[in-house]
Amino acid sequence: MNGELNHIVNVAIADDHKMVVKSLSKLINESNTVKVINVYYNLKSCREGLVKSLPDVLLLDIGMPDGDGVEFCAKITKDYPKLKVIMLTSYKEFNVAKRALHNGALGYVLKNAEPEEIFAGIEAVSQGEQFLCEEIDIMLKNKLDSQITWYSPREKDIMQRIADGYTTKEIADKLFVNDETVKTYRKNILIKIGAKNAFEMVKKAYEQNQIR
Repeated sequence: MNGELNHIVNVAIADDHKMVVKSLSKLINESNTVKVINVYYNLKSCREGLVKSLPDVLLLDIGMPDGDGVEFCAKITKDYPKLKVIMLTSYKEFNVAKRALHNGALGYVLKNAEPEEIFAGIEAVSQGEQFLCEEIDIMLKNKLDSQITWYSPREKDIMQRIADGYTTKEIADKLFVNDETVKTYRKNILIKIGAKNAFEMVKKAYEQNQIR
């Protein structure tokens, strides 16, 4: 970091990938200007933890096991107006980033960003400034060419099967995968398409001509 901060920035991390949390915490705690005060592996524990100890900055993953981090961001920034949120995620889609910023996130950083970008993001949002990592910044500036969300063939297949009324277990059996794999795909599709449930997802998928 550039040394302009004159106090320690307290950071919390909410991410269900333990190796990411461990390596990120180590990286941050080696700094003399930023400190990790709490880590959470699901939204429930994060919600409970914020009541007890509010950080300056929350690094929040989008695809959490018990919910959508973007929706969670809208709730906590409303409940805690002083809390600054950076979405730290692997999602590069235009509509996901746009929805996150609309829901109160001040920062959006990809997990493959350089450490310098992560620190710069923490510094910027702690001072109330918006921060986007370079890849997302370029994407948003070229948004007219980026508004079409890309879905993999497997995601389209699962969307179609959900629309056709198949259950998670039935889809898993037909694709020769386990139920948890289908649930993960389903969660990712909901986030990418910006839907809260299967009914809304199917409706949007029809509107986008992703399914028949």
